[in-house]
Amino acid sequence: MQTLETTTLRISEIFFSLQGETSRVGLPTVFVRLTGCPLRCGYCDTAYAFTGGDNISISEILNQVAHYKTHYVTVTGGEPLAQKACLSLLTALCDAQYSVSLETSGALELSGVDTRVCKVMDIKTPGSGEMTKNNWSNLAYLTQQDEIKFVLCDEADYQWACEIIHNKQLQQICPILFSPVHGKLDPAILAAWILRDKLSVRMQIQLHKLLWGEGPGR
Repeated sequence: MQTLETTTLRISEIFFSLQGETSRVGLPTVFVRLTGCPLRCGYCDTAYAFTGGDNISISEILNQVAHYKTHYVTVTGGEPLAQKACLSLLTALCDAQYSVSLETSGALELSGVDTRVCKVMDIKTPGSGEMTKNNWSNLAYLTQQDEIKFVLCDEADYQWACEIIHNKQLQQICPILFSPVHGKLDPAILAAWILRDKLSVRMQIQLHKLLWGEGPGR
């Protein structure tokens, strides 16, 4: 029988920083970044997490998270759900009374994710190069505590996202995030489009990159 001591995951990094995105932006957060991802988005900023890392038990992950003495934990990747034991990790973190969020590509099924977890699910745009990986059945597993994120490369992505929001009535499911690709789409231009079209979305700029630039541990 697997236990928290014997169940391991391949971990790229565990670090303490400010949450740079979502409605939790600015909150001191422990990030648990799992190794591996089946997608290859053209704008990926965590390609270093595709390989490598260390096998760490869930109990040791909990010990490392506890060291930082914060209430917020984000499990991310790569694509964290690519490792089946991620589900056990999420439940263990919730059981330990953390406020847990999961950052996922939306390509892998969400049905097994603990209902206490805030799921932040990407919908991949044409500009990502991975639009065909969107698992639309996952929309059924989202609630008002979750968030949908569009990472936008250009105006074509923006228009596509607007159509998806309308056609799938996403605003009735949960809050929606629009994020410009860092260094590719001018945030001021995206802001102007949102205001022009009076969209009920939250625009976000990656706070951690504004503060520290790109790189591991941020």
